[in-house]
Amino acid sequence: MHTIETYGAPAPDLADAPRVASSHQLQTALTGTDEPVFRPGALTAAAAAAAVLAACGGGGASDSGDTPNTVPQSAKPTTDIEAARFLGQAGFAASDADITKLKADGFTAWLDQQFNVPRTTSHYDWLVAKGYGAESYKYSLSGMDATLWRKLIGSPDQLRQRVVLALSEIFVVSMNGIPVAWPQFATAAYVDMLEARCFGTFRDLLEGVTLSPAMGVYLAMRGNRKEDPKTGRQPDENYAREVMQLFTIGLNQLNADGTPKTSNGKTVDTYTLDQITALARVFTGWDFDTTAPNGNDFAFMNRPMVHTASRFSTGAKQVLDVTIPESADGPTAMKTALDTLVAHPNVGPFIGRQLIQRLVASNPSPAYVQRVAAVFNNNGKGERGDMRAVIRAVLLDNDARTPAADPGVGKLREPIQRLVQWARTVGFTSPGDLWAIGDCSNPSSRLGQSPLRSGSVFNFFRPGYVPPNSQLGTNNVTAPEFQLCNESTVAGYLNFMQTLVNGGIGDMKPDYTADLALAADAASLVKRQATLLGGVSEATLTTVTTAVGTIAATTDAGKLNRVKAGWLLLLASPDYQIQK
Repeated sequence: MHTIETYGAPAPDLADAPRVASSHQLQTALTGTDEPVFRPGALTAAAAAAAVLAACGGGGASDSGDTPNTVPQSAKPTTDIEAARFLGQAGFAASDADITKLKADGFTAWLDQQFNVPRTTSHYDWLVAKGYGAESYKYSLSGMDATLWRKLIGSPDQLRQRVVLALSEIFVVSMNGIPVAWPQFATAAYVDMLEARCFGTFRDLLEGVTLSPAMGVYLAMRGNRKEDPKTGRQPDENYAREVMQLFTIGLNQLNADGTPKTSNGKTVDTYTLDQITALARVFTGWDFDTTAPNGNDFAFMNRPMVHTASRFSTGAKQVLDVTIPESADGPTAMKTALDTLVAHPNVGPFIGRQLIQRLVASNPSPAYVQRVAAVFNNNGKGERGDMRAVIRAVLLDNDARTPAADPGVGKLREPIQRLVQWARTVGFTSPGDLWAIGDCSNPSSRLGQSPLRSGSVFNFFRPGYVPPNSQLGTNNVTAPEFQLCNESTVAGYLNFMQTLVNGGIGDMKPDYTADLALAADAASLVKRQATLLGGVSEATLTTVTTAVGTIAATTDAGKLNRVKAGWLLLLASPDYQIQK
């Protein structure tokens, strides 16, 4: 039996450590003593993390005045932590080789390379190859969680995967809301579409979202029919509402910097209920493309929906203040509607701010939002909605590249991001191509979050969420990820990560070879681990190093326990969980 020796007393093996029912019990689980490792006082881990972000000014950087707003094209990180910090924003994780290459090539060159990394096997093709197209899986989601983890953890195109995860949390489709045959292929094709279009134009991306069979089912546009005066049937308004509220222009008219416009002290609505009703008529007549030749019974899930003219609303139509003539057929009407929405001045700040939130900062400054929105409006070549240019603007802005010590940047890493970062860092791959992590939605025993399994179209958390009864709330700081953070999810995350750190899951095992080479020197071991995670404060580094150093490293078992304890203590620390 492996043992951890801490504070001069024998401690249990990590595999046998008691499950963490609260943040306080983490100390006992790892050290065999009640003496607090992180010393958060009466605060829970969740509250401690909130305090860290509050102390950081809430995650948004102030405008830098006469400092250049974007780093020069030739800019390179000068330290390993600076490199790892960028890689944690633009992707998920940093290896020693990634850091070395980024320091040599620079930020812009890294982005250029990532934009051009070929896509790996699609989710759809992987499911087919694994036999999930068999009749027994017709109403099953089997295989979908596995292929999502496969790409997030194992695919070399880190930037694409990070952006796709972000987009899946803006243009939400949830596996929990696709009650049709072949839901796994509908979901797979949707994520593949996001992969294919995430580096193109926003207009093309929005059309892909709109005509996706998965979105058609999820927001009831598939099978939406024209009004019938005899029965009183009216077109379904679900997609018309959400394409405006969530996918393009938002509820309130915005200034160029993303702040709401006001009139007499009140916000100004972007659209009316009547305009939702009018737009719903545009989105009638669309359904699955089951007429084309099928290679499989589910192949239609991998094709955009097609239009049936007999189900399309007749007469003139309206999208905001633009009239669509009666002569326009369904595809033409939809094109006009999407063109009109994408041209709206709200889209740049509305979408730009959410991309900043998903990649860099929970509460970005208005100046940062305005700079990103300006690039959305014009990429420098007169083109609107160039996603590559927008992603560059988000990641290379001075506010994003501000050193981690600056109190103006930060966000709580969402649970998916934490797991994927650790998994990529320690080579947590699946030799049998099984990727059996599964559904991680359970908040008490897993992450409380799992890819493409949001509880509603409003995502796991709202972009405008301000944690109540907190320093963040007092300062009116948006911190979306804290909507998932509570005693249950903190303990569930730690318990689950304890399992993965200790022994993996299925055929997925961590590779600690590089860590074990340093295990005899606790300071070097923990410093390397912390650096690859993007860095922590000196105080946290000292605390974790001290705890790890009390574990005897005279045997291979002791060295392995040092490695495991170092990873888990860092992953548990609020200092790590706040991405600075």
